Amino acid sequence: MRLHRLRITAFGPFGTTQDVDFDALSAAGIFLLHGPTGAGKTSVLDAVCYALYGSVPGARQGSGQGMMLRSDHAPQSTRTEVCLELTVAGRRLEITRQPPWERPKKRGTGTTTEKAQSWLRESTPEGGWKDLSRSHQEIGEEIAQLLGMSKEQFCQVVLLPQGDFARFLRADAEARGKLLGRLFDTRRFAAVEQRLAEQRRTTEAEVKEGDAALLADAHRMQQAAADGGRDTEIPLPALTAGDPGLATEVLTWAAVARTGARERLTIAQCALAAAESAQVAAERRLADAAELDRLQARFAEARERAARLHAREAEQREREYRLERARKAEAVAPALGLREAAETEHRRAAREEARARAHLPETFEAAGAAGLAAAARKAAEELGGLASARRAEQRLADITAERAALDRQERADDDLSQDASAWLDGWEAARTALQDRVESAQEAATHAERLAGRLEPAQTRLDAARRRDRLAQDAAAAHERALTAREHATATHEHWLALKEQRLAGIAAELAAHLMDGEPCAVCGATEHPAPARKTAGHVDRGAEEEALAAHRAALESRTAAERVLGDVQASLAAATETARGGEALTGDEPTVEELAAHVEGLRREYAEARDRASALHAEREALAQAEREYDHRVAGQQEAARRAASRATLREALDREQESLSAELAHARGTTGSVADRAAQLERQTALLTEAADAARAAADTAERLKAADARLADAAFRAGFDTPEAAAAALLDDARYRELQHRIDDWRHEEAAVRSVLAEPDTAAAAQRPPADLPGARAAAETAGRRLRAAASALDAATGRCAELDRLSARTVAGARGLAPLRAAYDRVARLAGLAAGTSADNERRMRLESYVLAARLEQVAAAATVRLRQMSSGRYTLVHSDDRTGRGRSGLGLHVVDAWTGRERDTATLSGGETFFASLALALGLADVVTDEAGGVRLDTLFIDEGFGSLDDQTLDEVLDVLDSLRERDRSVGIVSHVADLRRRVHAQLEVVKGRGGSTVRQRGGA
Repeated sequence: MRLHRLRITAFGPFGTTQDVDFDALSAAGIFLLHGPTGAGKTSVLDAVCYALYGSVPGARQGSGQGMMLRSDHAPQSTRTEVCLELTVAGRRLEITRQPPWERPKKRGTGTTTEKAQSWLRESTPEGGWKDLSRSHQEIGEEIAQLLGMSKEQFCQVVLLPQGDFARFLRADAEARGKLLGRLFDTRRFAAVEQRLAEQRRTTEAEVKEGDAALLADAHRMQQAAADGGRDTEIPLPALTAGDPGLATEVLTWAAVARTGARERLTIAQCALAAAESAQVAAERRLADAAELDRLQARFAEARERAARLHAREAEQREREYRLERARKAEAVAPALGLREAAETEHRRAAREEARARAHLPETFEAAGAAGLAAAARKAAEELGGLASARRAEQRLADITAERAALDRQERADDDLSQDASAWLDGWEAARTALQDRVESAQEAATHAERLAGRLEPAQTRLDAARRRDRLAQDAAAAHERALTAREHATATHEHWLALKEQRLAGIAAELAAHLMDGEPCAVCGATEHPAPARKTAGHVDRGAEEEALAAHRAALESRTAAERVLGDVQASLAAATETARGGEALTGDEPTVEELAAHVEGLRREYAEARDRASALHAEREALAQAEREYDHRVAGQQEAARRAASRATLREALDREQESLSAELAHARGTTGSVADRAAQLERQTALLTEAADAARAAADTAERLKAADARLADAAFRAGFDTPEAAAAALLDDARYRELQHRIDDWRHEEAAVRSVLAEPDTAAAAQRPPADLPGARAAAETAGRRLRAAASALDAATGRCAELDRLSARTVAGARGLAPLRAAYDRVARLAGLAAGTSADNERRMRLESYVLAARLEQVAAAATVRLRQMSSGRYTLVHSDDRTGRGRSGLGLHVVDAWTGRERDTATLSGGETFFASLALALGLADVVTDEAGGVRLDTLFIDEGFGSLDDQTLDEVLDVLDSLRERDRSVGIVSHVADLRRRVHAQLEVVKGRGGSTVRQRGGA
């Protein structure tokens, strides 16, 4: 990966657009990035990281990142943007990113938020650019795939933060493991450890669950083997879950229990057979007694029923006679029904005829049906001839309404013409006055715009002057708080050092407090402690020292915050003073707030007056336009009224002629009525009444004829059926319900008589009546006693059978559970050994090294080997980094890092290096780690590296050796950017990128290079 160009706009301390040409800087191999504290050197590297990954490294990233990255020096209308041009994997790309932006609204006041945007383009062979994507997710996936490393790896490998590696050299194994785990992504090995631990817990739970199931089945078998509330003689094995011999003991006990249950089953079967024989004999005796009792009772009941039938024999003969008469009357029933229907219809027709004749005049009282029908036809013919007269009458009414409408229109047009003429007479004078008012308001608006342009700068100067006076007081107060914070930080530092010295003086007593008999001493290794040191009065423990250190760090943070506040207030004061002084001064270079306020107030009053005069401009223009529209409307109205007057005269003449013709026609058609409609209504009523009366007269005559014919048919039917009169036939006739009731009574008597004769004729019943009465209660009591004995024997057999079946079922399930538990227990033993080995807790893992630590140890060994190549050159062959997997105390091994000093030939911990030695050792470690991580990421070539601060701790000779090592990177066609404050580096490194800070924001200056 090689960087070519970087463009930054409104990012961090850079208020304007800044361009960085990395091609020119990289031509020299090594270039220097320098500038004063707070100028923005780190912001240049943040911009590179933000362009690639959409976020910045360290604590600057967060939910409000877009607002945190925006420069406070940038104009509100300028959007924050970072554009990076680079080559990676043989492809030249351009990445542009814009964080979220609170911009001013285009209309109205306030701000609105625009979403973050990203662009990715690729250079084409023709020299242009081709758009690839505008999606944040797609761009992130593409860059991550090309670079082959995450943001954390990129910041650790390309930006090389030396402070982190200095801490890495002095850190313990756990801290080193966290850093290496982020860089080499060993989460899959940690996942293997976790997976094995989960499998161990799962299989262990399954084994315990299987043992618990075996014990539960044993208790169930103990309950099933109980006989009448008494347990078996063999006690249940006293075993617990996890005992290897549990399955064998449970299966042995189950076999014994099954044998005893089968013996009790055989006894129950013999008892049941004896009870069944006794019960059969008792049931047979009970059946014989019951049958004798039944026959004797049947014969006595038949004798009683025969006596009752003989007493009701006369009633039966009377019912049979009535039924015979009803059957004969059924032949006359149809004639009776027809006669009743004819009579009902004739009465209804006579009533309808009387009602219809009541509405007719007396002249039609004696008229028959034919005469009434002829009169109705005559009235209908006269009604048909009035249709034309109705249309003429309606048209005459329409003509009258049209004439009235013409009169109203004529009066309205006359009023309109007179009003328009009066308004048009004053038109010219009104138009001139309106135009004058519009021109006056336009001049006032122009003057108000000029005053508004002068008012805003004046108000800005006034606000700046007020802010200047307020900030002057704040600066004095902030200066006092900064001095107080410095004094407090010094005092807390001295207090911490004093407590630390006291604790070191009594450290022996603190170490002795943890000694236990039989355990080795952490200092000398002895297992006996005859005279341990005791704490004296005023002893300082670790908690007191850490509390003092925390107080000192809090004081340092307070001092830093107070100094930061003081710097911010002083910068704001300078900016406010410059703003208040800028522009045209009223009374000297330092105008007072009173002078500026008086000037602003005068401009505001003059502006308000001009604005009030100009506010009527829109209304005056609208009034002029409205007057012109009114003029056009009035002229058009006069012309339209004249056209309507000519049309009305022609129409009025035609209506007069049509009205005269229709009046003559209607005078003949009305007759004696008031109107044609009244005459038509009179004829319609007369026609309807005559028609209704004719129909009613014909219906009455027809029903009278049908009634006479029905009387003749009824008399003939009664004579044929054997009745003297029709009334006698009607009296003998029965309805359906009474007929069925009489027939049922006759049938019931006959059936009862036949049944009694049948029972009295039965041989068995007659023979039983001759025998002594049956003893049914005694036989029933004997049968119940035998049944109870049988049920008790059957219950005992069922219980014994169920007991055997339950024991067989539970034994089979126990055997199956024991067979399935054997491979599960073997799997648990295997997984437990693997999990303990991977977690470093197994006895087989002598160094107690976890799997993830083992992988990281291999990576650390590679990093140490790669770093040693450069460390030897930086230290003139003195130091070599080696990896150590020895255990430290009771901890685990695997991530130790030592340095071998060639001058002494001894291996010691990296924490013993001096400040300068720690710097070049950490630099070598960072460069070695960059090579290893690059190979891990798939061999992506990193042609541009940045090295952060730390060169100030080196002497001249060591600095030359470090620069030689960095200069050797050019052999791989790499370029290295050094971020440093060291003044001597500006003399040694000619290609430089300087960051200069000012009141309006920072800028970059580029010198040297190709």
